[in-house]
Amino acid sequence: MGVKEIERKTKMLMVSAALVLAVLSGIAIMAYANGATDSTNTNSSTASTIDQPFRGMDPLFGGRGFGGGRGGGCGGRTITVSQEFKDNVISIAENDSDVQALMTSGYNVTNVRPIITTTVAADGTVTMKATGAVVMLEQGTTGRAAVWVDVEQAKVTRIEIVSMTVIDKT
Repeated sequence: MGVKEIERKTKMLMVSAALVLAVLSGIAIMAYANGATDSTNTNSSTASTIDQPFRGMDPLFGGRGFGGGRGGGCGGRTITVSQEFKDNVISIAENDSDVQALMTSGYNVTNVRPIITTTVAADGTVTMKATGAVVMLEQGTTGRAAVWVDVEQAKVTRIEIVSMTVIDKT
C-alpha cells in the first residue's frame, strides 16, 4: 500500500466525518426548532411557561439552557418567561445586521428560549439569572436558524443556520 493511497483514504475519511457531522448538526437544529411547540402559554399576553426535564445546556441538542451544567438529574423545571424579556431579546436580535438579512430573506421569529445561569455561593445561596437567550427563526419549511443573544451585553454572539432543499418528485 503506497503513501498516496493512505493519504487518499485519510482524506476520504475526513470528508466523510465532516459530512456526517454536518448532517447531525442539521438534524439537531431541526429537532430543536420543531420542539418550539412544547411551550404552553399561561397568559398569552404576558408570559409563557416551559415545563421540561433538564437536558443539558446546549439548546441544539435538546437542552433548554437551564441549570448550571451538562447532564445531571435535575428533574423537571418550570420557567415562566415574561413577554417583556422576549421583546427585549427579539429587539436585540433584530438590531444585528446578519439577523436583519435573515428577516429580509423571509425568516420569522418562532420562539425565544432563555439561557439561565445558576450560581451556588459558598454559603449555599442559589441565584438564577437569564443572561442570554436563543431566538429560533424559521423560513417556511426549508430554513431554520438559531440566534444566540447575550442579554447583558445586548448583542448577538452566534448564529447557526440550517437549510434544507426538498425535491418533490410526486
